[in-house]
Amino acid sequence: MKKIALVVAGGSGIRMGHQHPKQFLEIAGKPVLMHTLECFIHFDHAMEIVVILPEEHIPLWSDLCRKQGFAHPVRMVSGGETRFQSVKNGLSVIPDEGIVFIHDGVRPLVSQATLGRCYDMAVLHGNAIPVVPVTESVRWSDRMSSHPLDRDKLFLIQTPQTFRIPLIKKAYAQDYLPEFTDDASVLEKSGETIRLAQGNRENIKITWPSDLLIVRALLTGQ
Repeated sequence: MKKIALVVAGGSGIRMGHQHPKQFLEIAGKPVLMHTLECFIHFDHAMEIVVILPEEHIPLWSDLCRKQGFAHPVRMVSGGETRFQSVKNGLSVIPDEGIVFIHDGVRPLVSQATLGRCYDMAVLHGNAIPVVPVTESVRWSDRMSSHPLDRDKLFLIQTPQTFRIPLIKKAYAQDYLPEFTDDASVLEKSGETIRLAQGNRENIKITWPSDLLIVRALLTGQ
């Protein structure tokens, strides 16, 4: 079945304390986004790749690809004002059949095993959301009081959230709602049951400076 990676890379460098967007920060000689794309290229060299960037960042990315000699075919799509609109823009340019992996551009350590599990489950059940168990104690709070939650029933959500293309395109035909925090929540609102696949602990999203240190250590083996 045809595979497509739809990589959303609309982040900024504000929380990281950098001038440049975090997807362009260099680790081990390459921009973070390039490491991310190579995860999918290694999984299936024939996979179609679509990268969603703010329009003003597309020339910068093209320049980085020339400097790095990164020649794998990548289709560029301009993002929207929200992640929901950005994903919708990306979905509009891909075929109507196959499996799509919707992934954060700043998760450069998704494993080949995670990609394989997500693909197999999406083929079988229509969707697959990679997760890892919560290992620390968790409490719920409304700022007035708090109580513990059963962590054995809680999971941290990762990407790539993986779908049969007709299902996720139909889901994204809905109007945006504030509770759409990820692609799974959009699909679930359309009436589909969400399937959980085993993720990998290293598959963290670079959000804070400490995340960058962890990813750099893992990519360089230090």
